[in-house]
Amino acid sequence: MKLSKQVLTLLLCFSLLLFSAQAESFGSTGQSNDQSATPPAPQSRQDLRQLVAPIALYPDALVAQILAASTYPVEIVEAARWMQSHSNLKGKELAMEVDKQPWDPSVKALTQFPSVLENMDKNLSWTSSLGDAYVNQEQDVTDAVQAMRQQARKVGKLDSNEQEKVTTQGNTIVIEPANPEVIYVPAYDPWLVYGDPIVAYPGWYPVPGIFLGGVRIGFGIGFGVGFFGGYGWGWHHWGYDWHGRSVIYNHNTYISHSRTIINRNNFNHNNFNHGNFNHGNAFHGNRTGGGSAFHGSSAPHFQPGTRSGAFSGFDHGGNVRGFSSRGRSSLGGGFHSGGGGRHH
Repeated sequence: MKLSKQVLTLLLCFSLLLFSAQAESFGSTGQSNDQSATPPAPQSRQDLRQLVAPIALYPDALVAQILAASTYPVEIVEAARWMQSHSNLKGKELAMEVDKQPWDPSVKALTQFPSVLENMDKNLSWTSSLGDAYVNQEQDVTDAVQAMRQQARKVGKLDSNEQEKVTTQGNTIVIEPANPEVIYVPAYDPWLVYGDPIVAYPGWYPVPGIFLGGVRIGFGIGFGVGFFGGYGWGWHHWGYDWHGRSVIYNHNTYISHSRTIINRNNFNHNNFNHGNFNHGNAFHGNRTGGGSAFHGSSAPHFQPGTRSGAFSGFDHGGNVRGFSSRGRSSLGGGFHSGGGGRHH
């Protein structure tokens, strides 16, 4: 019996020593192993065109705002919830309250286009994948937008009209509002409008107002720049440098400081807790004093062969919509009804 206790004691001591050695070596070897790991392969040309298809036919400045905001999916969720709970605010009052929020300027800018913000919230997996692609393959995403515009023009779906002005600069197609003070968001089916059908993004949720079934392109309500234009995040502060292949904000190249969408080339795996997001890093505001944290179910694991956006692990269109409210965002800001309902 005494011998058995001695053996058991020795085994326990050995186990404790082994555990301690493994724990001490984890910090020194774990980081080097992670850093030497091969980064995920870049998304293919086909995948990128699928990602940008829903926004490629939008005015340049709106494309810029969406790409920038897609790198902040947590703030997209927060802004969508905030808009729903402040549906009584309109025009000047709405702009003033939005300006007080701690969101990135790109997210603030999208509150002027509630249907666009709602689309990014309802299709959060797509939003996250788009943001990941923009951060990691900025030039490729830019080229994908232009490729889709060329394709739309080839099949007669992209020409100047009462709502927007379409011009070419060499091989570059530029889309601007016909009236710089009134912005129209085209409504279309991104999987059919380009001629040859495109495989829809998994779980895609068609948001009324910016989704129009069939092969047509329509225009509904115009959004007046109005009260939003006077703020530093307003419409006229955004643009796209097609030759430099980058989003422009305040006459400079826009740089995302998101902690949710991270450049994989500089990614530190210590931001994760054994495969799960560390809520002290990834799910909190992007800046000091940033927006309140998003507390949902446990964060997704990255799986080989899946999109690498921050929310790509969620069930596309299922669990995503579980925390993306099914109610439509309230329309705020100034609107113009002229030229609505035009179809190509």
